[in-house]
Amino acid sequence: MFDYELHQFRAAELAQEAAHHRLVREARKAAKPRRAFGREAAEARLTARRTEPTADRYTHAA
Repeated sequence: MFDYELHQFRAAELAQEAAHHRLVREARKAAKPRRAFGREAAEARLTARRTEPTADRYTHAA
């Protein structure tokens, strides 16, 4: 009986740990800025950068 209780305790502990890891992964994914790919996205970034008051006339390398 003791082994079964230890097994149940460990299984519950692993389930909690997995839930925590899922929550952290979802939070990190939500915190990342979404990046659009393609020519339209690049042009949109350049246009947005030009409209900023402190933006330079020429784009800067990353």
